[in-house]
Amino acid sequence: MMATCPSGHESASTDFCDVCGMLIGAAPIADVGQVGAGPVSAGPAPASADPGAPGEPCPRCGTARTGQFCESCGYDFTTAPDVPPRTAALPATTPPTAPLPATAAATMPPPVPPAAPAPPPAAAPKPEPQPQVQAQPQPQPAAPPGTDWSAVVTADRDYYDSVQAAAGPDAAAIGFPAYCPERRFRLSGTEVRVGRRSASRGIDPEIDLTGPPTDPGVSRLHMVLIGTPDGTWSVVDPGSENGTLVNGSEIPEGETVPLHDGDRIHLGAWTALTITRGG
Repeated sequence: MMATCPSGHESASTDFCDVCGMLIGAAPIADVGQVGAGPVSAGPAPASADPGAPGEPCPRCGTARTGQFCESCGYDFTTAPDVPPRTAALPATTPPTAPLPATAAATMPPPVPPAAPAPPPAAAPKPEPQPQVQAQPQPQPAAPPGTDWSAVVTADRDYYDSVQAAAGPDAAAIGFPAYCPERRFRLSGTEVRVGRRSASRGIDPEIDLTGPPTDPGVSRLHMVLIGTPDGTWSVVDPGSENGTLVNGSEIPEGETVPLHDGDRIHLGAWTALTITRGG
């Protein structure tokens, strides 16, 4: 499709007119017969209508020629032949060195020979190997007392019978478990809670007596074993529903009671904890 310039020329180029060089898309030139318009000259006619050889590089920007005017810079190939074409830069070369006159060559000092390389430094003598001294094993510090305590949980039938005898008629609904495996919990840290886990109340005791079998007489947080600085343990009942016994005697609520190796703690309807040291 041919483009039309403001002067009415058809141009193969879409940016500058191939005939007059005007910018395609500029405001059209008013007609001579138009009211109020003076005579308008369309500009000098090109020196030659011959578009020249297609593909000829523009001497200004190097763009390949497609018509009378360069599509990139608008150069007129017919009216400005005196602009020298662009040439590619030649790589720089080192000019040949002209021979010196005989008198100059005679007065030049003789070339200095290169210095001899310095001898390599003498290798340092290797140190004699030293005898290997085997490190003697250092004695490990003894474990602090109280770190090897445990609580052994079992079902005590004698304690259950005593609870049934002292309780009312409703205690008969709680039966002694047919099978209750022995469970051993290692005591560590400074506080070990004993009770039954409760997700709704956020209680997750370290010694969980939820079961099976479950002793319904054990409170959610029934008692707390407390580690003392001297390595021993004590027990405190924070306020359980059915109380806590140490060696058959009920301890006061909130009072800290020291424990010894072999002490038995009873809680709930039939649960017994035996405090042991060394296992």
